[in-house]
Amino acid sequence: MTATTGNTNNATYALRRRLPDNKLGDVLFSVGMVAKVPYFGTIFPLVEAMEPGYCRVKAPKWFGVHNHIGTFHAIAACNLAETAMGMLMEATVPETHRWIPKAMHTQYLTKATTGLTAHAELASPTDFAQISEGSEVVVAIRILDKTGTEVVHCDITTWVTPK
Repeated sequence: MTATTGNTNNATYALRRRLPDNKLGDVLFSVGMVAKVPYFGTIFPLVEAMEPGYCRVKAPKWFGVHNHIGTFHAIAACNLAETAMGMLMEATVPETHRWIPKAMHTQYLTKATTGLTAHAELASPTDFAQISEGSEVVVAIRILDKTGTEVVHCDITTWVTPK
């Protein structure tokens, strides 16, 4: 199975596919995701796109994510990156395997003065059928402000193993 075929058996991804493909579906799915992973709720994430190999998540700039200078806090941006990575992996990894975050490399490129959008993509194609003992799979996340400027870049390494 390649990343582009998707994980149609995964309960999380199957739920997203059953909901309307519009703003209402995005909101319903995002609320359910936060119910399952409450810490993600601190950034008020909105999952706008979720498919094998790609995920897009928005987070508004509100006082709960401000740092001492009033910009989007670096760790809140990391939370956004992990949210996007997690939903990408849920849509991508087949039911025969499991995944867990292993490492995060983060670059803070410039001040984030607006709400942010995370774009998560697999750093390279992955053939999950070839993973028999465990393998690192890297997800690259570009976090953009409202002008399209990349303000944070994260590479999250996940550890994928057969169940």
